Amino acid sequence: MTIWTQGDAERTRDEAAMADVRVPVEAAADPAANHENEQVDAKTARQHAERFKAADKRLINCTQVDVNQLMPLKYHWAWEHYVNGCANHWMPSEVPMTKDIETWRADKLTAAERRVIMRNLGFFATAESLVGNNLVLAIFKHVTNAECRQYLLRQAFEEAVHSHTFLYVVDSLGLDEGEVFNMYREIPSIARKDAFEMEFTREVLDPDFTTDTQEGAQAFLKNLIGYYIVMEGIFFYTGFVMVLSFHRRNLMTGIGEQFQYIMRDETIHLNFGIDLINGIKAENPHLWTQEFQDDMVRRVREAVELEVAYARDCLPNGILGLNADLFRDYVQHIADRRLERIGLPSQYGSKNPFPWMSETMDLAKEKNFFETRVTEYQSGATLSWD
Repeated sequence: MTIWTQGDAERTRDEAAMADVRVPVEAAADPAANHENEQVDAKTARQHAERFKAADKRLINCTQVDVNQLMPLKYHWAWEHYVNGCANHWMPSEVPMTKDIETWRADKLTAAERRVIMRNLGFFATAESLVGNNLVLAIFKHVTNAECRQYLLRQAFEEAVHSHTFLYVVDSLGLDEGEVFNMYREIPSIARKDAFEMEFTREVLDPDFTTDTQEGAQAFLKNLIGYYIVMEGIFFYTGFVMVLSFHRRNLMTGIGEQFQYIMRDETIHLNFGIDLINGIKAENPHLWTQEFQDDMVRRVREAVELEVAYARDCLPNGILGLNADLFRDYVQHIADRRLERIGLPSQYGSKNPFPWMSETMDLAKEKNFFETRVTEYQSGATLSWD
């Protein structure tokens, strides 16, 4: 029961709200507002009375369905990606690093080989954080579908695990944390890639950003292409080739195993992103203008040149049968595959110089990485170097 007193009338609006007290003087002074509130209440009651249909769901700009309602599913592909992501669950600390520590401490790697390892640790250490921040701060808010958000929550956790991985590696090998985690500021080839990616996030992080307009929805679609197609689909794969080349020679097997786990995750991230991009295209064909397509192709071509420059920086003289020219072919090859999967024309026609990567990425034929897990381990931080 609400008891009206003179003291209540002197309260501020916030105090009245906190005390669950209504202010009848204000309500009476604005009958139009009362009528409007009654209409809103009636509309809300109708929405609650009528259960939504899965067909009413939309990937962006959905106003018909409460984003908190997961079932019934419409986008079964999103739920399948979520289930597959859960099946790949792992933690970096489950991977023993003893052999890697021995190899690193005993100087069994050349200076050129160590450069490749360090450059890739430096790039990935920050890149995973950029992807995670973009997911949480830019993408999640504007995807208006519950099953897609369910996957995005899983992906965000995986990005945190990947960041944890590089901290674990740095800690295990006794590397200079400042050197590794500041490469995105201090190594030009890495800094240029990260700056290129952050440009995709800039518009979406504007407080006034909305996908309600064509310009805004295209900016959001551009963000998805920038992170799923470019960052996770192109920039990451050069590093996968380099690090897994060590693993194929039975060198740095701990890092290699963790990169295998990461690549399994990233394969699902990429496939989800492609499905999300193609789904938004299908529901909003007006966004996919020729001008927009041309701009996306141009950006992918720019990304390819940045990645080739990064490969040349990592491999100025070539090692392990790898060199920058091979990586130009590889980056162009995978860029074509990414473009084709979102309905854009291939640009290069280059062949894959690393066919073994196709086998590694074929998860159906790949070994069960997780059979190598250990339940007892000693972290690098607790191992004695002497």
